[in-house]
Amino acid sequence: MALIEQLAEIELFSELSKRELKKVASFMTTVDVKAGRNLTVQGQPGREFMIIEDGEATVRRNGRVLASFGPGDFFGELAIIAGVPRTATVTADTDMSIEVLNRREFTALLDESALVARKVLIGAVKRLHEIEEGVVK
Repeated sequence: MALIEQLAEIELFSELSKRELKKVASFMTTVDVKAGRNLTVQGQPGREFMIIEDGEATVRRNGRVLASFGPGDFFGELAIIAGVPRTATVTADTDMSIEVLNRREFTALLDESALVARKVLIGAVKRLHEIEEGVVK
């Protein structure tokens, strides 16, 4: 699936136009990750949002397995929006390819356009509502 299509399916970006999605995609970087590497560490500062292109990862909170992630799954949206510490540890189970958006670039994108910022805020609130309702894995 193309990156722009993946972004469109993510609640955080669901309100954005195709043009706005292309802008977000232009800020993303593809990174290859070796199996065993922690992509995030619970409690540590977070500066990136990630989408898994290829590979598998395990999500743990307080040492307990919460979920398994694979292609199309994403995480780190709270880190780029609010700069809050990571809420879970995500570890690569296999070699992976991920798309990464860092907080500095994301903030610059939001500063460029109040409309994009508003749309992302709406998407973020929807995502938090889903988490609160237990809809999100």
